[in-house]
Amino acid sequence: MQSGMKVGADWRPDVLGDEFEQRTLPLPDGAEATLVRYLPSLSSDDGEAGGSSASDTAEPAARKVAVLYVHGFVDYFFHRHVARALADAGYAFYAVDLRGYGRSMAAHTAAGRDANIVKDIAVHAQDLDVAAATVRAAGHERLVVLGHSMGGLVATLWAAGRRGRADALVLNSPWFDLNESWLLRGPVTRVIDVVGRVAPRLAVGALGGYYARALHTGSGGEWDFDLTWKPYDGFPVRAGWFLSVRAAHRRVRRGVDVGVPALVLASTRSGPHRKRHDELVTTDSVLDVEQIRRGAQHIGEDVLFVPVEGGAHDLALSPRPAREEYLNTVVAWLGARVPA
Repeated sequence: MQSGMKVGADWRPDVLGDEFEQRTLPLPDGAEATLVRYLPSLSSDDGEAGGSSASDTAEPAARKVAVLYVHGFVDYFFHRHVARALADAGYAFYAVDLRGYGRSMAAHTAAGRDANIVKDIAVHAQDLDVAAATVRAAGHERLVVLGHSMGGLVATLWAAGRRGRADALVLNSPWFDLNESWLLRGPVTRVIDVVGRVAPRLAVGALGGYYARALHTGSGGEWDFDLTWKPYDGFPVRAGWFLSVRAAHRRVRRGVDVGVPALVLASTRSGPHRKRHDELVTTDSVLDVEQIRRGAQHIGEDVLFVPVEGGAHDLALSPRPAREEYLNTVVAWLGARVPA
């Protein structure tokens, strides 16, 4: 952990119920992130503590490998079933709500900042630094970072720039490029690059709400999440933040080396992201899966790309059997590359 960074207050109850707890992670410049842990996943059940013989008073040993989940844009951690699946496979499970997101949003907006928006997404490397250090301090010997969408982009660049802090990456539909026409990816992006420097808070777009509506129980979907933290229509995309995202995309396109084994997964097909359609949760209707496939070729030497038939943008929120295929693939790959 970097000098001057302190672990936050004690663990306290989390919104996901009795099996989860959260703690605040103070960050530089007065920012905050939030770490969540899944209590049943934390300790081994063999009675050993620190390698010594078991005794009635011995503390149970921390599981050797921990997984740290990193969410996407207009998102936060609410995936109880992912925590349980990884815990059942022998992994300790944690998740971080980055500064400005979910559990960390109130402190961010109270300081006059825009929800989900930072000046430069590179600042989230600090969030992962503190989260990873806190997880390691709990006694886990190895760390896997599981990033979804924007979280996959952040995790990729963090691993490449902070070699040795993670032991493996799992990337669920990572955001490696802009899912738009060549005009928006090229000339319009260059215009926004200029605008972002002089008017960083200018709203230049927003996510479409079709996908989120298809997921949420209130509009016929399968998943219950907080619409304050993950609203249907998202939050405004600001020019300065967008400028930094496109710079991150260019870094991936030029090539980075995460230095650890990486598993990249995505749906087999993309669907329209600007209109309602019948395959919103059985295709990636946010990103372009071919961009993800190409991007996976530029992040290191030990990378496996796996397509998931019938997968949604967030593969963990796909309907059955796609989500079971996703989780089973992750667990099997971890078992081979980073055994619990």
